[in-house]
Amino acid sequence: MNTAYLLIGGNLGDRSAYLLEARSLIQQFCGNIVHSSAIYETAAWGITEQPSFYNQAIAIETELRPEALMQELLNIEEKMGRKRTVKMGPRIIDLDILVVDSYIISSLLLTLPHPSLPRRRFALLPLCEIAPGLIHPVLHKTIRELLKECIDKLDVQKKYLPAN
Repeated sequence: MNTAYLLIGGNLGDRSAYLLEARSLIQQFCGNIVHSSAIYETAAWGITEQPSFYNQAIAIETELRPEALMQELLNIEEKMGRKRTVKMGPRIIDLDILVVDSYIISSLLLTLPHPSLPRRRFALLPLCEIAPGLIHPVLHKTIRELLKECIDKLDVQKKYLPAN
């Protein structure tokens, strides 16, 4: 059994409803959700001229190996209607694997831990809420330490705790 830490988010349509739907599909196809952060609202990163995102970190227990988990997440994005037209552009859903146990992977499908995690406050803040002591497998620092060191100043605001 693996513990995978995911960041789910989106910035189009009913953002809260899409996060709820993604959580349901993750639970159905990927594994049991064991921890969830609050929902955070974040200004867009990369291409800034787009609506703000809702993001949430979740931890799941899964029997899937990391590559199989990534493929399931891509399938869920497709089921939910995600169209990949502009890199870092607006999207109804985005499902990223941040860390899976102590796996270090670099393949065409997946890089673990997520290579941008230490530079993205919008990912570190919700992840720190549910796993502050989690050790980054490459940098050998806790998520709390990475958040303290993160130079990203993007505005990240806690919106609410999800009902389920």
